[in-house]
Amino acid sequence: MPPRVGSRHTFTSGVRDAAGRLHLTEREPYRFRPHRDNRVHVVVEGDTLWDLAGRYFAPLPRACGFWWVIADFQPDPIVDPTLALEPGRRLFIPSMRVLTDVILGEARRREHG
Repeated sequence: MPPRVGSRHTFTSGVRDAAGRLHLTEREPYRFRPHRDNRVHVVVEGDTLWDLAGRYFAPLPRACGFWWVIADFQPDPIVDPTLALEPGRRLFIPSMRVLTDVILGEARRREHG
C-alpha cells in the first residue's frame, strides 16, 4: 500500500530485501525556499511543531500531522522533532498555498514517484 497523500513518506519508495521485507528509501525533504508568502514564527516557551502545524495549517484535516513540513522547511532542517524548540528561534512557515500546491503538489509526487 503506498503512503497516503499528505504523509511525509509520500516521497519515499519501497524496496524489498532478499527476505521479502519492505524498506523505505530515504525521503527527500522539501527544504526552505524563499516564497513570497512564507511566514516567520518566533518560538515562545511551550511551542511544539505539532501545535504550530495545527495553528498555521488549521483548515486542513489533522493539521497537526503536518509538523514534518515545518521541520523540513527550515534552512537547517529539524532532524529530531522531539527536542524542545528554543524560545526566540525564528522558524520559517510555508503558507497554505506552498504546502498544498508545492510541497504536496502532484508535480512533486510524480517527480519522486
